[in-house]
Amino acid sequence: MTVSMYTASVPVLERALSNLRVILEKGAAHAAAKKIEPSVLLNARLFPDMFPLSRQVQIAADMAKGCAGRLAGLEIPKFEDTESTFPELIARLDKTIAFVKTATPEQVNGTEEKTVTLPSRNGTMEFKGLSYLFNFVLPNVHFHATTTYDILRHNGVELGKSDYIGAL
Repeated sequence: MTVSMYTASVPVLERALSNLRVILEKGAAHAAAKKIEPSVLLNARLFPDMFPLSRQVQIAADMAKGCAGRLAGLEIPKFEDTESTFPELIARLDKTIAFVKTATPEQVNGTEEKTVTLPSRNGTMEFKGLSYLFNFVLPNVHFHATTTYDILRHNGVELGKSDYIGAL
């Protein structure tokens, strides 16, 4: 059986962001129920040199929309990284999911050897499509989603593995 680039990207990214959305909703509900100022959770970090929860969500969204756009040849929407509330972060995920879903199998399939060039702090990174997806995008999306989960769980939000994995 062959797995297509589309199947390995768009549905996987959509699921990860949808599950991240559920995690954020539970974080917001926890803050309200426990009378915790939401900004406390949104600015929480696992360690001082790590990004806060809000930035973890932004990066996960950026990775997903960048992947869909680059592989499908679509213009990638620019988000300003100004979200400071749970509803704003959830709205960002909704916009990202909607964009990711615009990438079609016809646009994404066959991009295994497509050259993907990204600017970075250390210069330019260049990938082939397959490596970009499996070795850069998916690990990054899951890292930042996991870190968001971990920050909220560490701060008492009742989350479980099923929240991260989602319905099967």
